[in-house]
Amino acid sequence: MHMHMHTPSLPCFPQQLSQFWYDDITALALAEEALQDSHNRIACISCPTLYSKLLKKKPSACKVILLEYDRRFEVYGEDFVFYDYNKPLDVPTSLGKGSFDLVVADPPFLSEECLRKTAETIRHLAKDKILLCTGAVMEELAFQLLGVRPCTFIPRHTRNLANEFRCYINYTQTTLNSTHDPQTLRKQVLAE
Repeated sequence: MHMHMHTPSLPCFPQQLSQFWYDDITALALAEEALQDSHNRIACISCPTLYSKLLKKKPSACKVILLEYDRRFEVYGEDFVFYDYNKPLDVPTSLGKGSFDLVVADPPFLSEECLRKTAETIRHLAKDKILLCTGAVMEELAFQLLGVRPCTFIPRHTRNLANEFRCYINYTQTTLNSTHDPQTLRKQVLAE
């Protein structure tokens, strides 16, 4: 019996609950980065746009989990884990210490408290590699908490945000420090 697996796309919701959606080029660049080393397990904390892109691009052996406060993403089934940054270690026991090859996080608020608590979750889940997207003003704190350094790639959102955002990583091999040709990325997005 042949069953067709349907990958749900990002739900169309009124943009509320402080959701900031990555633009298509950013989602593609982050997905390519996440998949570059054939990571088998990837955790996406508070970044549903990236999660949706990864579902479309990942190899079948790759497991991607979305940890998210917005329960509308429960449509993703078992890959959705309710996540409240105020309870950083309140995650299922199946998401044990060091159980993800890569943890990508975009803390929901640009505050020291939010980054500190999200960093607790990141340190718990990450085997070693971390990709963090947050405001440029958090650079020093992000380094102190997670040992991450800024990349040259600038994440963009569908709505222009008042704060400058950056990507930070704790490893050296990255596509996010190469020059991303916007024309090439745009062509890839249009081809999807």
